Amino acid sequence: MKRIATVIATAVMALGIVATAHAKRDDIDVDRLTGNLNQLAGDPVLGNYAQAEQALARNAIAQLAQAGSRERPHALYIAERRVDLARASAQFQDAQTKLAQLDREHDQIQLENSRREADTARRELERQRLQYQMAQEEAQRLQEQGQAYSQAAEQAQAEAAKAKKLAEAQSRVAKAAKREAELAAKAAKAMRAQMQDGSKP
Repeated sequence: MKRIATVIATAVMALGIVATAHAKRDDIDVDRLTGNLNQLAGDPVLGNYAQAEQALARNAIAQLAQAGSRERPHALYIAERRVDLARASAQFQDAQTKLAQLDREHDQIQLENSRREADTARRELERQRLQYQMAQEEAQRLQEQGQAYSQAAEQAQAEAAKAKKLAEAQSRVAKAAKREAELAAKAAKAMRAQMQDGSKP
């Protein structure tokens, strides 16, 4: 009877050791997963993402800590997957945020390039407008100069015509005066001849 009690006590002690070892193993898994989740939550970048997934992972770890020996493998699998999913979701959300930031920066760069191109186009258009305006002004100046030259030429032609008419008139007057002088000379000559003839005996 004493021997049976000893065997029973030894068996109970063995079961206690096994249960303690099992509990310690459970604590190691819980501590490992909790540490991984805490590391994710404490990350200055990733910790801000996947809050819902982190909460589900903490619930899964809590269920693992309370699970019995039969439910433990499944609870451990679920807790590990929840922790992995929380980290993956945080990394994915972080990548999406960075991608959105890159898209915004790309859009900003494109906007700035478009503004620079528009400014360049406006400056080029203004330069061409000024060139066109200067060309128009030069053409107007040349046209006015040509008109002035044309008017001067017309005026010169008119003055030349007047001078020609005046010269013709002066020539006619000179011819008339010459004829009058010739007639006066003939008359004087005739009078002298007549006077000479009258003075003879």
